[in-house]
Amino acid sequence: MDGAGRVAVVTGAARGVGAATARRLAERGLRVALLGRELATLEAVARSLPTESCSLEVDVTDEAALRGAARSVAERMGPASVVVANAGIAAAGPFATTEAALWDRVIAVNLLGSAATARAFLPQLVRTRGYLLQVASTAAFGSAPLMSAYCASKAGVESYAQALRTEMEPEGVGVGIAYLHWTGTGMIEGLEAHPVLRELRAHQPGPGSRVHSPEQVAGWLVRGIERRAASVYAPWWLRLVQPVRPVLPMIVSRVSRRSLRGLPAEELREMTGVLGPGGRADWEARGPVGPVVPVRPPQS
Repeated sequence: MDGAGRVAVVTGAARGVGAATARRLAERGLRVALLGRELATLEAVARSLPTESCSLEVDVTDEAALRGAARSVAERMGPASVVVANAGIAAAGPFATTEAALWDRVIAVNLLGSAATARAFLPQLVRTRGYLLQVASTAAFGSAPLMSAYCASKAGVESYAQALRTEMEPEGVGVGIAYLHWTGTGMIEGLEAHPVLRELRAHQPGPGSRVHSPEQVAGWLVRGIERRAASVYAPWWLRLVQPVRPVLPMIVSRVSRRSLRGLPAEELREMTGVLGPGGRADWEARGPVGPVVPVRPPQS
């Protein structure tokens, strides 16, 4: 991919994988539009980029605002050749006691927001015969208890992007799906305090339990973008897991039952809430109804 003169759009670009991917794309000569909820943080990332960039504060669940952002990108920088649908949040806690508005918000941002991003920018990608990368997760492989909304949303974006790939092929638009494993962002800041995630990670052999930096993951994503890959694995060995996906839900369920057995209800209530600073910024920006307790970080 010749990045010179091309335009990339990255959602959820204020921090973590989104910010690191924006930097990697800019290093390859692309001009980058950064979209997210935290304008000051987006602008700080933009100032660090070596190429022209712009920052747009937008909620990916607001389709009218996204269409406006798409028009602004086209007018200020030109039509997008690359769109990375990265915006996402996570919440932990039992389904029965998680506030309905919070559960629904995770689905809205991760699944509906990804679809809204595609709708807003597909006309530009058709014009440039460009590439859309949908960021998913290994959470689509096997659903972990206490993470029902996040796992459901990531399974949903995988399915939607697979359908979109076939639909857009005649238009010359490539659609890829990125599968991310343990990544060192704020979203897993309370990992050691989360009984199911802690046990799942502990039972994964060798490289399966390794936490990768956002910069390393961004490097894998950008190499996938350069190849217009249908699937991007971060890390690469996740492609070896695909053939055994039918048995993964059973394995996850068995490990999870063991970790949840006898866990006090009070501890489950204490760990219910939004994960990471990005998720908290999104939740606070929309004005939550009723109290939401952030997940406690591990105590030193």
